[in-house]
Amino acid sequence: MIATTVVVAVGIWLAAWGLNEYLVRVKTRSRQSARAVNLAVPALFGITLLILWELLTRGLHVPEIILPAPSVILATGLGALPILYADFQQTVLKSVLAGYTIGCSSGLAVALLIDRSPFLKKGLLPLGNFVSALPIVGIAPIAVMWFGFDWPSKAAVIVVMTFFPMLVNTQAGLAAAGHMERDLMRTYAASWWQSMVKLRLPAAWPFIFNALKINSTLAMIGAIVAEFFGAPVYGMGFRISTEMGRMNTAMVWAEIVVAAIVGSIFYGMIALIERRVTFWHPSVRGGQA
Repeated sequence: MIATTVVVAVGIWLAAWGLNEYLVRVKTRSRQSARAVNLAVPALFGITLLILWELLTRGLHVPEIILPAPSVILATGLGALPILYADFQQTVLKSVLAGYTIGCSSGLAVALLIDRSPFLKKGLLPLGNFVSALPIVGIAPIAVMWFGFDWPSKAAVIVVMTFFPMLVNTQAGLAAAGHMERDLMRTYAASWWQSMVKLRLPAAWPFIFNALKINSTLAMIGAIVAEFFGAPVYGMGFRISTEMGRMNTAMVWAEIVVAAIVGSIFYGMIALIERRVTFWHPSVRGGQA
């Protein structure tokens, strides 16, 4: 039985690999066909992994406490939709959105202030490198002591995690404008604000969106980990910690799946906005060719 399962799994993997190799080599003329192929390759890869996961856990009789099958995770999640939605509201709609918005917007604003002040540039950036190296497991308990067990303490952790990536990336983006373009703006007697809005900030958009995409994943991680150190009776991190203590591994995986889906949608929305805003950038134009 075990040998048959392994042989079937290897056959499915080789077949999917061969099909993906064919798809990535397909030359298409229309943009719609190219987009369909680009979507089909990762979709096929993901479906193959799920099939192999189901096959191996069933065929090798892996205990559910070690690794439940995808069908078990799906059934558990569907049976606990109200709980999953309440956890989603607590973690994402409250903690993540608040902390992400405050952290990214304040990082962008401080980057603009630093650009006007050499003192802040020399004093705040080294401090930012220090704070960004602080472990989240050390920040989270302190935030809980300061702001309580509800979502404000989780939002505070997210602010700390997202502020300095935005600050550093924005600073790098503002410095990306070429010297010739800056000299041209000075020739036209442009003010600092006019030069910022018409030249330097547009040049920094790719860097800013890069920070937004990085922070979208950091925010989810920060909120879930922070909830391990104190939370109300709802929240993804709280649920993962509690259900793991009960050895309910399927529910833990259901929460992980929800977090992964939400994080992927969040990241994808930012990427779509980036393509609209930075349509002029070579990387975007090359992807649309």
